Amino acid sequence: MKLVKGMVYMATMVKIKIKDNVELREKLDRIYEDTSQLELAHWALNLTKHIFSLIDYDYESESIIVDGFTANEMWQQGKARMHDVRQAGFKVHQLAKASSDVIFQAALRVAGQAIGTGHMREHAMVASDYAIKVVNLKFPDNISAVKTEREWQIRTMLSADLRKAKI
Repeated sequence: MKLVKGMVYMATMVKIKIKDNVELREKLDRIYEDTSQLELAHWALNLTKHIFSLIDYDYESESIIVDGFTANEMWQQGKARMHDVRQAGFKVHQLAKASSDVIFQAALRVAGQAIGTGHMREHAMVASDYAIKVVNLKFPDNISAVKTEREWQIRTMLSADLRKAKI
């Protein structure tokens, strides 16, 4: 985050329409700046699992998602290319596009962005914003639920377990 001519600029920009806690997103963005791409990839997969549990979705029954998680995890181990995680993320986004359930669609976007974090680190923050979209849709006009979600995101990104993550 930078201060230029009295205005605050975050490292990442919100790319989707969400009702958010701007202060907590800015805090997450500052933490994100000091987090490695490998740590972000690990965190983003955990974020996806957290969001899937919030909507009671058993992602393990969907091979495209499982394969995407595997591609990301293999990338974290140096056993897959950026291209592999990018392609795996695209497949999940195709699932999202085909869904008529807006909450499920947003949750799949969390997954697609999370998987793609091995391709580009900014996908982790986009995944976090889609997680907020899921919360907005599941709990309309509930800024307390948004605050709880952002706090979870901050807490887990700061966690010692993440910092020592070795897949």
